[in-house]
Amino acid sequence: MLHEYRDIITHMKENEAANAHFLHIFDKHNDLDDQIEKAENGAIPLTDFEVEDLKKKKLLLKDEAYSILIKYKQEHSL
Repeated sequence: MLHEYRDIITHMKENEAANAHFLHIFDKHNDLDDQIEKAENGAIPLTDFEVEDLKKKKLLLKDEAYSILIKYKQEHSL
């Protein structure tokens, strides 16, 4: 997720306590990504509707994470 911001994410991970909300979103996004991949590969049984719901949730998390990253980048002049 947001590979072009890998350096900023690493910077944020160095201060976990101050960035706990972002890191929670980041982890949840990655968890949903894993679930979607497993469902699409048939490893876990989900309906198409359930997979689409997971994709929507994942996208919302990505949007929120992006907003936090941009704000963090500006605040820390990165």
